[in-house]
Amino acid sequence: KLIPDPIMGRSPSFEDCLKEGEELRKAYDEDPIARQIIDVAKGLEGIVRNSSIHAAAVVIADRPLTDIVPLQLADGGTDEHGERVWRTVTQFPMKPIEDIGLLKMDFLGLRNLDVIEDALDIIERSTGERPDWTTVPLDDQKTYEMLARGDSIGVFQFESEGMREALKKVRPDEFNDLVALNALYLPGAMDQIPVYAKGKHNPQSISYPDERLRPILESSNGVILYQEQAMQISKELAGFSGAKADDLRKAIGKKNRAAMAALKPEFVEGCRASGTKSEVTEFLWQTNEKSADYSFNKSHAACYGLIAYRTAWLKANYTAEYMAALISSVMSTKDKVPFFVARCEEMGIEILPPDVNLSDHQFTVGAPSAEGGIGSIRFGLDAVKGVGYQAVEAIKRAREEDGEFASLWDFCERVDSRAVNKKAIEALIKCGALGSTGASRKGMLSVLEQAQAAGQKAQQDAQIGQGSIFDLAPEAGAPSADASVGAAGGFGESAIVGGSAHVNAFARPAHPPIPTEEFEQAELLAVEKEAIGLFVSAHPLKPLREILRARTDCQLAALADRRDKDWVTVGGIIVEAKRIRTRSGDPMMFATLDDLGGAVEMLVFGKALSEHEAALAVDQVVLVRGRVDHKEAGKTCIIVQSVELFAPSEQEIEEARKQADAEARTAVSLAKPMSVRVDLASVSSSAIEEIKQLVGDYPGPAEVWIEIAAAAGTRRLRLGEAYRVQNTPSVRAELESIFASAPPVAQALAG
Repeated sequence: KLIPDPIMGRSPSFEDCLKEGEELRKAYDEDPIARQIIDVAKGLEGIVRNSSIHAAAVVIADRPLTDIVPLQLADGGTDEHGERVWRTVTQFPMKPIEDIGLLKMDFLGLRNLDVIEDALDIIERSTGERPDWTTVPLDDQKTYEMLARGDSIGVFQFESEGMREALKKVRPDEFNDLVALNALYLPGAMDQIPVYAKGKHNPQSISYPDERLRPILESSNGVILYQEQAMQISKELAGFSGAKADDLRKAIGKKNRAAMAALKPEFVEGCRASGTKSEVTEFLWQTNEKSADYSFNKSHAACYGLIAYRTAWLKANYTAEYMAALISSVMSTKDKVPFFVARCEEMGIEILPPDVNLSDHQFTVGAPSAEGGIGSIRFGLDAVKGVGYQAVEAIKRAREEDGEFASLWDFCERVDSRAVNKKAIEALIKCGALGSTGASRKGMLSVLEQAQAAGQKAQQDAQIGQGSIFDLAPEAGAPSADASVGAAGGFGESAIVGGSAHVNAFARPAHPPIPTEEFEQAELLAVEKEAIGLFVSAHPLKPLREILRARTDCQLAALADRRDKDWVTVGGIIVEAKRIRTRSGDPMMFATLDDLGGAVEMLVFGKALSEHEAALAVDQVVLVRGRVDHKEAGKTCIIVQSVELFAPSEQEIEEARKQADAEARTAVSLAKPMSVRVDLASVSSSAIEEIKQLVGDYPGPAEVWIEIAAAAGTRRLRLGEAYRVQNTPSVRAELESIFASAPPVAQALAG
């Protein structure tokens, strides 16, 4: 806990942590046990802890590797069938492999490539046409407008909150911007995002410390972004050869600080010889060192940019199909499916439960059932717990042979009982997959045992060829298979026609009616979640969305951006809870909280657990007060202080909804651009300073346009993003007063 978080991916050394003023140094000086532990740990620092297999690297040579490097068999985990896999790996790690001259290539497998292909398959199934990437333009306006709004959930590399903010700043309108953003949103370059955005929107603001840098940096708005640019600069200003420039690229790319230090004297001397100013040389070398913290080569950024563009294009132009493919790709991830389902609903895409009469293995896309929607996504049968591939195939086969299933009895008789067992049918009923038969879920569960037994017997009889008098085909007008038998419970009626007996076809035995009683809403949602892992037909939090936001100070999706140890109040539904005992025997609980927009793990210790355990049950809606914890790399948790059940009244829910609607309308109004008309002769030298003061007092989202009337005509100028204000009558009045002698014409543009 006393060791600071990693900086740009590198954990601090003990030497850094034990400097004067550091928390660890205080513990080291005051606690003998801490001193002993740290002294032992210092001896272990830098030693290899364990061996592992690189995620994507393949070693390539011109002869058998056993002639060059020792190999070993390593445990590679299990395959999709649960079988143990062994990998042949080198006993040397990455750096020595490269030092002895072997080629190491990283072959990356991206889930997003599968998502793209799946989306194309869904588009082809739903529209009959398959987009061809060779003809899709890289300048699609709809795609860039979507990205410029920061609407990039589900877009490769652009999903994070920080990246969405960067998109809003840069407002990309060409492929080059996507390439640049991939390189900018990294620890070493992130502070250059505002510089890049400013240069893009105001090219006159770009300055080059040396004119020879212009052709090298023009494409990146004056920012040194790529390793290739560092190579060009070293060749142009420091006189490096191509090979030497590549040595510099390798040193930057591999974060090899020793190699960087060895190249610095030659770089400085080369710049001096070419007449480069010393301060420019120092700036360029500092940029090289900073790039070593993490930088892309442009080819890498361009490849990622292309995948990002394709996912964005699919989302912008085939929204429902793309989101269906995206959800399919994360079905094994507990928190991602509810998150993307919630995003679909926000976009106007209806999420429908699986249906034995309509669903395939994967998600399918259809027309919206409600006016104003943009499509619907129906869950595939593979998503239902306990329903395997063969079971889905059996359902599809029966459906193709004899049409849709009319009832649970019909389903059990026609679908191969060897492939679809009772547990699978139960899960299908619980998730609503048999809802199209018109029966209630509770009713179907109550007769499931009888229906399955009847279905199995019918299938067994058919297999051995044992027909019965009930198998005779009915004539026209005879009762249907599920019709009730006669009052006496007989086999039908006989009639004498023309002196001979004519026997009507025997009706099938009647099945008892399925009870119409249904589960209460809470119980219905519970069994639905049990079967498919999430709520589909409804969600306990949907009616509470507005009031929950009003009673909390942070959404779960935004917790990653909060500082470590910040106090927050969050709310949501508990989707998982596990009580354990620590090594010291004390009770604690791990629980997962979900608020439709995200999920977070909560840690509940001692006193908080004893006081609030009753509220920490699965499916309870709660408000939680606690501290943000970022101690584990890449993971955010909440250390819980208090928990309270959240059950607002209908009146409170309605008031919160009205308040949220009013705030949304106000936000739209405040964001409308404002225009002020002035006479050039009346503009004073203090006007800009006065506008700066006004912005400081009333910062907001509204752009300010100034229409300047001059002898040569009227010009419209848009003030930069730093000069945005609230669009209110009082702000308009103050703007007019700044240009008091100008015609007082201030109006809100149509937004």
